[in-house]
Amino acid sequence: MNIEIKVYNESQSDAEREVCELLSKEIDKGLPEAESKIWHRHPVWFLEGNPTVGYNKLKAGIRLMFWSGMDFGEEKLQPGTGKFKDASITYTSVDQINTADLKRWLKKSKEIQWDYKNLIKRKGKLEKLK
Repeated sequence: MNIEIKVYNESQSDAEREVCELLSKEIDKGLPEAESKIWHRHPVWFLEGNPTVGYNKLKAGIRLMFWSGMDFGEEKLQPGTGKFKDASITYTSVDQINTADLKRWLKKSKEIQWDYKNLIKRKGKLEKLK
């Protein structure tokens, strides 16, 4: 596990830390080829330089976000509020995490991707990668 992500996880309260640790473990297993790091103060995994999945702490809990998640066709993932293709789910307890769902979403995150890496170059216009 990326040491910065480990430090991030350990800085959370007990319940939040358990959620973060399980998420990072499952994401590392599901995306072994991904680069992981703290990006904009949150753990994020990248495929070929493209942000794919990450999580962050909100008042409501730990939000797991997939950058291209709106196109996954998964009703448990709630669409983001902006003009992008992100979707997320928020957890307050490790018991709420369905690892079978998470594995399926991680698989879809490899297969369905929008090009966030070049968003600035394209002046905010998203293009589909896969």
